Order: sequence, then structure tokens, then C-alpha cells
Amino acid sequence: MIGETAAKIKKDFSIKVAIGGGGFFPARVLRTFLKTKGSKNIPIQAIGLSLYEELPDTTVEQVGTEVIRTQWLDFSTLGEKSLVGKRVLIVDEVDDTRKTLGYAVSELQKDVQEQYKHLPADTPPTEFAIFVVHNKLKEKAAGIPSDVKYFPGAEIEDIWVDYPWEQQDIIEHTRLAEEDKKKQASASQQ
Repeated sequence: MIGETAAKIKKDFSIKVAIGGGGFFPARVLRTFLKTKGSKNIPIQAIGLSLYEELPDTTVEQVGTEVIRTQWLDFSTLGEKSLVGKRVLIVDEVDDTRKTLGYAVSELQKDVQEQYKHLPADTPPTEFAIFVVHNKLKEKAAGIPSDVKYFPGAEIEDIWVDYPWEQQDIIEHTRLAEEDKKKQASASQQ
């Protein structure tokens, strides 16, 4: 799924910004599919945002009330221009409420606009795009600007997705995922 969507992403990106923790694994896999033979790997930077809270004795998490910034880009490590004038691909695993993605885009755009204040007027624009493994087909709590391209790996119903890369024990992960499927099936029959 990630590879198929990578083929649809036509532009070369200068940098990927993975939203942690969910965006780390997809960003790394995507890097493999977006790499051009004979060129350098696309750098992956990380931002930490948290919106979900774990529910006890399940793999399911509930949506929190606000996005919490736990880690942000250190622009001093990105060189003189940081994100300015670059094509930036923001990566996450799921677009659920869109609060996290909306926050990430908004805050990154603010950072770039602040940096433009100190640069010549002819500095090339920064382009943002988003890749998510899954987009949940439901009403979103936040928007994405129309100039930000959006690449979902798959469109899915509003169900909880248990990603195998989030589990320490794949056998336990499989057991819990099967239990969740049975609960969902029972709930849909009622």
C-alpha cells in the first residue's frame, strides 16, 4: 500500500517530516520507494505530537482533547534555510480526526513564514504535502489548506487500526486484533 501510493507521488521531496510515533515507520518505508537510483536518501526529520490516550486492557486508544507537542524540529540542524524553499512531505499513519495533521501543517507553515521574514523576497516558496497510510472516511475536526497535496494509502471506514509495528509481541497483537474484530462484528449486528 505504501509502495503503491509512493508511485502516485510525482514530485521529488527535499525532506520528510514524520509525526511521531505513528509516522516513523511509514516514513522509513516510504523513503525506500521514493529513492531515486544514484541519489541520496530523502532526509527524515521528526516531530512529536500526541492526541491519543490509551484505554486499559486493549489496543484501542481514545482521542484526547488537544494536540500536545512533545518534540519539534531543531532548525539549527537543518542548515541555513531549514524548510524554506523545500518540498516537505509530512507523514503519519492515520488521518482520523485530522487534529494532529492540521496542527502539524499549521505550525510548520508558521515556522516557515517566520523564517521568510529574514530572507530575500525572491526566495522560492515552500511546498507541503501529506502522506498517510490510512484516511478514515468521516467528518474531520480540522482542515488542510487547499494548496497542500494529500496522498492517502487507503480510504477506510471509521474503525480502529492495529498496526503491527506498534506491538512488542506479535502473537498478543494478533490475539487482541481478533478480539477487537469480534467486538466490532457483535456491535454491528446489534
